[in-house]
Amino acid sequence: MPGDNNSSSDRAGSRDDVVQRGPVQLRGERARDTTTRDQRLLDRRGPSDWVHTDPWRVLRIQSEFIEGFGALAEVPRAVAVFGSARTPVDHPDYEVGRRLGEALVEAGYAVVTGGGPGVMEAANRGACEAGGFSIGLGIELPFEQRLNDWVDLGLNFRYFFARKTMFVKYAQAFVCLPGGFGTMDELFEALTLVQTGKITRFPIVLFGTEYWSGLVDWLRATMVREGKVFESDLDLLSVTDSVDEAVRIIREAHRGNEETLLFGEETSW
Repeated sequence: MPGDNNSSSDRAGSRDDVVQRGPVQLRGERARDTTTRDQRLLDRRGPSDWVHTDPWRVLRIQSEFIEGFGALAEVPRAVAVFGSARTPVDHPDYEVGRRLGEALVEAGYAVVTGGGPGVMEAANRGACEAGGFSIGLGIELPFEQRLNDWVDLGLNFRYFFARKTMFVKYAQAFVCLPGGFGTMDELFEALTLVQTGKITRFPIVLFGTEYWSGLVDWLRATMVREGKVFESDLDLLSVTDSVDEAVRIIREAHRGNEETLLFGEETSW
């Protein structure tokens, strides 16, 4: 009966419902599971059968590193651009991201983003429109699943830590536009690596003085004052409202440096 067919269709889920789980695409009812592998790996609540599956997860984690290193090994020098996925197309930050992507390409850099919408899409779009190399490193999430249409080379990761390694290894600078927790995560990851000497000659640019001034003021008034970081550690950050200035900071940091100076000596684990 027609009514039975409709009911069956509702149970199965719409064919328009598509999500990405790492390299796997799911449709219909299978797309309704909103948990991620990161969540299932880190969340210890519930049954203890995860103990028996962790060794297999190690192999899956290893495969993410292998796929990432293989796909990105031949990428030219690149700059990672971070910012909010919630930035609408008609927002000034979107236009800034687009102009920044274009300017980086004109300066000889590929552009790497998280591959999502908002500022990430804007930077990828600017790079594409300038005829440059546009890269997106996506992550499996309950939302923001799809890589944007301006990504030339795209990778989807299950695990944040594998993805973050690719950003640091294959980008020679970070530019952070206004963003949320994800942007902060990448920012402080890079700051820690530079501060501790794991990577060198790695400029970190905060774009938008009005947005970032509160954070920088807090770092100086609280962290520096309490002796948690040195005043000189704040020199690791550059803050600007100019696309040209952001690109200049990056180019000057890299001018005349060999690859070993850009990335530092590899540390034995």
